Amino acid sequence: MISPCTTITKVKTEAIVNAADNHFWMGSGVAGAIKAAGGTVIEEEAMAQGPVMPGKAVYTGAGNLPFKCVIHGAVMGQGLHTTNTLIRQTTIACLNIADKLKLKSVAFPAFGTGVGGFPLKACANLMVNAVRTWGDLAKHVTEVQFCLYDDLAYGIFKKVVDQVNES
Repeated sequence: MISPCTTITKVKTEAIVNAADNHFWMGSGVAGAIKAAGGTVIEEEAMAQGPVMPGKAVYTGAGNLPFKCVIHGAVMGQGLHTTNTLIRQTTIACLNIADKLKLKSVAFPAFGTGVGGFPLKACANLMVNAVRTWGDLAKHVTEVQFCLYDDLAYGIFKKVVDQVNES
């Protein structure tokens, strides 16, 4: 099942995904919200595993958050720029970690649409279709949610999710 939601730190999934750079520094946006709610230990654990090549992912504990873990998707490098390929690769890398950890549910933010400036509709199409294609290979993950910052992003992702779920 693929569905949209609005607040990533309060979603009812086993794990959440952080949209990160490849050094895993958690500044503002989604990363800042996760760090503020879960504690600096999440950032410390993530940074200890970096840097990695953009397109890869790592996971950490969830600090004070009620999740089994936080998966950090390195959707961009230090230049804070992302591409179609990196968004697809990072989405799949995060899903692979969730499945390896035998998680049933995971929530994603919109990759690269904040500081990366990537267009929302293009991001929604890339991420939702990557999840849909990857889902045929999943052994454990049965629920993926997309948690978006505002009504505009929510509406764009909901439309793409609804189209994919209808097909």
